[in-house]
Amino acid sequence: MATTVLTALGHDWEGSMVQVVDQLPGVTVGRRCVDLADLLAAASAGLGDVALVSADLRGLDRDALAHLRAHGVAVVGASRDGQEAQERHLRQLGVERHVHTGTPREELVDVLTSTTAASAPFVTGAGEPLPGEDPPTAPIVPVTDETPEPQRGRVVAVWGPTGAPGRSTLAVNLASELAGLGQPVVLVDLDTYGASVAQLLSVLDEAPGIAAAARASELGTLDLASLARLAVEVAPRFRVVTGIPTPTRWTEVRSSAVEQVIDLCRSLAAFVVLDCGFGIEDDEELSYDTTAPRRNAATLTALDAADELLLVGAADPVGLQRMVRAVQAVGQVASPTPRPVVNRLRAGSVGPDPRRRVAESMARFAGLEDITFLPDDQAGVDAAVLAGQTLAEAAAGSPLRQAIAALAADLAGVAAPVGEVRGRRRLLRRA
Repeated sequence: MATTVLTALGHDWEGSMVQVVDQLPGVTVGRRCVDLADLLAAASAGLGDVALVSADLRGLDRDALAHLRAHGVAVVGASRDGQEAQERHLRQLGVERHVHTGTPREELVDVLTSTTAASAPFVTGAGEPLPGEDPPTAPIVPVTDETPEPQRGRVVAVWGPTGAPGRSTLAVNLASELAGLGQPVVLVDLDTYGASVAQLLSVLDEAPGIAAAARASELGTLDLASLARLAVEVAPRFRVVTGIPTPTRWTEVRSSAVEQVIDLCRSLAAFVVLDCGFGIEDDEELSYDTTAPRRNAATLTALDAADELLLVGAADPVGLQRMVRAVQAVGQVASPTPRPVVNRLRAGSVGPDPRRRVAESMARFAGLEDITFLPDDQAGVDAAVLAGQTLAEAAAGSPLRQAIAALAADLAGVAAPVGEVRGRRRLLRRA
């Protein structure tokens, strides 16, 4: 069965390339697309098996490539001989298979007929160096039995239901405590409803953040070095990728971009802490339309990528009821087993012996055990928020800070700190 190829190439060499491809055995050109919209329409209609695209195709980004693959169309990059920059750009977009105008016919046949949407690699942007190009980081070490696997950072998603149970407060201070334990951390604000990490850490709203990273990802220019520049270093070993300044910009943070940002963060730090928005509802109709942005795509992508999920609920009747329902809701989406965290624990809202009461309620109604309890410390949180600092800086002796430090130590697999730990000096202050 012949492989049908859809082409979308540079106008000055498209004709000669199409002529060569159309004469290959077992290959036929199904459509010569004039632009990206034409290519996406042809893919949606099932007119091709492989898309042959060039880097100068206007509008080509990661979402477009995801659309092609979602419709069963594999993607192969094409460029003129000697155009290493174009090949590099396509590789950064995630296109790993590439041919040139001078590629031998036998190799063209092999690439086009053996490529399927399932087999064509789709990487996050690091890629392999081009021939004759130095690697972007350390020199290549020959692989032996003793060669250790590259270390990948662990992703911790902090999520909880609506009602401000303390997701951002926990995410910010958890990242701070992990950094204090000697673990490099990147905190990413993925709350597209009410991003607050920049305010909590007194980082200027104008600082580039997730919107800039997502834009670079869509354009195929995001790599480890550029992400490191976008991740503001607020303290030793503590970087922050700030969120969108207003909820109306949620369409800029698409799933494919978030996926690449998280994957690159794994190479940037030992821990990646994700501050997620509350919404995880997914429009089933839109989920089949890969070109339409989904309102909760950032959070759903974060939960899917996470190694650990901290489910945060407030210690009051309303907050606990929402937490019970949240356990059921998060079980319906791709995510790790949640680790429950009950915040603002106090007798005034749940009665005497609050720890026992909450534990019994969660076990009975949600089947949750091994709950992490965070005490109510409004004075400490107020001091930290007012100063734009972490609890370690503004209220080092806070009982809430000590509880979060113990949680961080457990995640890092080290002994919990004993006694009061002095706050750490900030690298960045509000201008």
